[in-house]
Amino acid sequence: MSNTTQYKIGDITKLTGVSADTLRYYEKIKLLSNIQRNDAGIRLYSAKDISRLKFIKRAQRMNFSLDEIKHLLDMREDPQQACVEVREITASKLKDVEAHLEELSTLRNELTLLLNLCRASEDGCPIIEDFEGEKE
Repeated sequence: MSNTTQYKIGDITKLTGVSADTLRYYEKIKLLSNIQRNDAGIRLYSAKDISRLKFIKRAQRMNFSLDEIKHLLDMREDPQQACVEVREITASKLKDVEAHLEELSTLRNELTLLLNLCRASEDGCPIIEDFEGEKE
């Protein structure tokens, strides 16, 4: 992938797994900016755009929102100055993930209990009864 090679939208979808609609959306919300166009108006992507897309995909896998990713991309331009803020954002994301894991663990335990109650029950359905009796 040389720095002068330009890729059409179909090439990018194959290289990155990002759909054409998503690429257009990213451009619209300025996650991707300054996308070159040829005389016919066809988008032409560079190696830098591919790098940016890989960054976006990786950040999404780590559960960052598009707004958070946009902010991270802005800070990517000057990583030395942004290090403290990026660390704070990442620590906050980790805290969210840990809370979510705790919720999932509680849910797993509740579902396991209901399943065990159901297996041991000879009449009725403890799962449905639990759902019907659940108070908000």
